[in-house]
Formats: sequence, C-alpha cells, structure tokens
Amino acid sequence: MSLLAQAEANPANAEQILRQILAENTTTTDPAVLRDKETALVKLGQLYRDQKNASSLAGVITLSRSFMSSTAKAKTAKLIRTLLDFFSAIPNSQEIQMKTLIDNIAWAKAEKRVFLKHSLETRLVGIQLESQQFQPALVLIDTLLTELKRLDDKMILTEVHLLESRVYRGIGNLPKAKAALTSSRTAANSIYCPPTLQASLDLQSGVLHAEDKDYTTGYSYFFESFENLSAQGDDGALDALKYMLLCKVMLNLPEDVSTLLTNKLAIKYAHLREVESMRAIARAHQERNLADFEKALFDYKHELSSDPTIRSHLAALYDTLLEQNLLRIIEPYSVVEITHVASLVGQGQQAVEAKLSQMILDKVFHGVLDQGRGCLLVFDEPESDNTYGAAIDTLQQVGKVVQSLYAKTVKIA
Repeated sequence: MSLLAQAEANPANAEQILRQILAENTTTTDPAVLRDKETALVKLGQLYRDQKNASSLAGVITLSRSFMSSTAKAKTAKLIRTLLDFFSAIPNSQEIQMKTLIDNIAWAKAEKRVFLKHSLETRLVGIQLESQQFQPALVLIDTLLTELKRLDDKMILTEVHLLESRVYRGIGNLPKAKAALTSSRTAANSIYCPPTLQASLDLQSGVLHAEDKDYTTGYSYFFESFENLSAQGDDGALDALKYMLLCKVMLNLPEDVSTLLTNKLAIKYAHLREVESMRAIARAHQERNLADFEKALFDYKHELSSDPTIRSHLAALYDTLLEQNLLRIIEPYSVVEITHVASLVGQGQQAVEAKLSQMILDKVFHGVLDQGRGCLLVFDEPESDNTYGAAIDTLQQVGKVVQSLYAKTVKIA
C-alpha cells in the first residue's frame, strides 16, 4: 500500500504520513514521485483547512517552495493558488494570509517568477480591500499597473483595474472608481474574459450605478451578474441576488421582491438568512412601518450591516421612511407637540427635532420649531409670487435692447 493510500486509510496519522512523503526524495526529478508530493501538499493543506489551522497552512505553503523549484512555473502558480484558496474556509485568517502572501511575493521576486509574483500581489490587494486597508492597496496597485502595462498582461490587468475600482469606491472616490472600471472593461474587451470575471465586472457596474441612484440600470447589471455566477455555481451569486432585491426596494417596488424570489435560479437561495433579511426590509418598506424596519435591522444585524453597499443604501432608505412617517403624522396639525410626534414615530425627542429641523431647511414642509414650548408650528405652503422674477426678466431684456441700440449708434457715428 502506498503512503498516500495509508494516509487516506488512517486519518488519525494522516498528517504524519503526508509530511513523511514530503520529506523523502527531496532532490528527485521522477515525475511519479513529484506527482505524489503535489497530491500530498494539497491533502495536507486540506487537512489544516478542515482543522481551521491557519498557521500550519501557511507553513505548508512555505514548505512547498522546495517542491516548486523542480516543477513547471505554470504548475507552481496553480498549486500555490490552490493552497491559498484554503484560507477562505478559515475564519479570522486574513492577517496570517497577508503575512504569507508578503513572504511568498518576496520569494517569487528573488526567484524571478514574475507571473507568480503578480498573481500573489493581486491576491494581496484583494485581502487588503476586504480588510479595508485602502491606502496600502492603492500603493500596491500603482506598482502592479506599471509592471503589467509594460508586460501587456491583459488578464491580470483587467483584475487589477477592477480591484482599483473597488478600492476607490471603498474610500468614496466615485469618479476614479468609474474610470478604473472603464479601464478594466477596455482591457477585458481585448481578451477572452472568463465568465466569473465578466460577472464581477457587471457586479461592480451595478454597484456604481446604484451609488448614482440609478437603480434601474444597476438592477440590470446585477441580474446579468447573478445569471452568470449562478451558472458557474459561484458563491458570489448570493451577493448579486441581494443587490437585485435592494434595487427593487429602493425603486419603491417592494412587492416585486416576493415575485423575484420565485425565479428558478433564485428559489434555491430563498431560504437563506441573507435573503430573508431583504424580504423583511421589503415588507417593512411596503407597509411604511418604521418599527418593523428597525426590527429587521436588529434581527438581521450581521446580514445587513456587514455589506457596505447594503448598509449605505438602507441608511438612506431608513431616512426616507422616517421622513414619510413624520409627514404623515404632522399632516393634520397646525401646531403639535414634539413629544407626541416622537412617541408616535417611536424615536427619541432629540432625534425627531433634528430630523424636523433638517426637513424644514430642505423645504420638505414649511414650519418652525418652537423649542421653548416644545412644539412644531406647521404652515400652509406659501403661494409663489412671480412678480419679482418677471420684473428682473423684463429689466434684463431692456438692458439687451439698450446695448443693441448703443452698438448701432457707434457704427453710424
């Protein structure tokens, strides 16, 4: 029985047996032995992944370098990417993953493995983006783009520009985020773009359109991305579906959420908490019920607050819903106590005062806050008098006539 077979048959001693395989014949070039070593590396990585042991997994990647020196560069890159992918199943492993990437980037640079270096640096930017380390990510992106443009590597160039767009969106610089996305699409148009990468481009396009309040266009991009990712069985399809539901809510079409979830592609996600959270938000919005909206935010706090895109748009939606509720409450009154309004809307008096002040300044309604009496005085909307505007317009026209006549007299003279 081979050592690999023994490792599978004896899970308790699998780690020891796999390490034995990697320790033997370190200088061999026999293809069969190298194939066994590659299998042993992957299985050892899977073992540490299942044990949630991030530090030992990092050790496996370092251990694999001696094996990599005797294999083709393309196979090396594929193997190290496979081992790095195992980190995604280990919670709170980002810091160890970044250290591992920085260490291996230095090794790849010393070994002059340019393709592997660029691949690892791209992955490092992705981890920095997830950790919201935007400035280090931008510094690395600038270096990467300079090298990639010189090498004309369109595939990685597409990925890096996409990451650049996501980083700029993270720091709130939407013009640069859009410019980076355009650069990414330009690079993608000159190569065969894998479906998953195309779906990521569509997803980012949808996010940027949603930031511009163009939810209709955003929805169409999210739908394209969702279909593509669902066909690939990619986990990112869930994010695209959530954003589709978000667009329906933001378009004041919350009733479409339930209909959308009967779609044959969406139905398999309908029972997940992430989708249930959006359904609860849609119900609260449809009923214009601020209490239910707050309850949904509390009950699904992790699902709704962990995603910055959903969090920012729901904050705007909450503000709109609060405004609608306040308008409905104060509509029958000419004078109303602020404490009464606060109790009906279920908010603190100070928060209601601040919101009413903002609404008055924005001219959502006409009124005055009498803080001495603790009341809100609501006025009828004043009728607009266009006399002043018409007079100004008449004077401007007379001015033009005078200038024209003066110009003609100058010519005659």
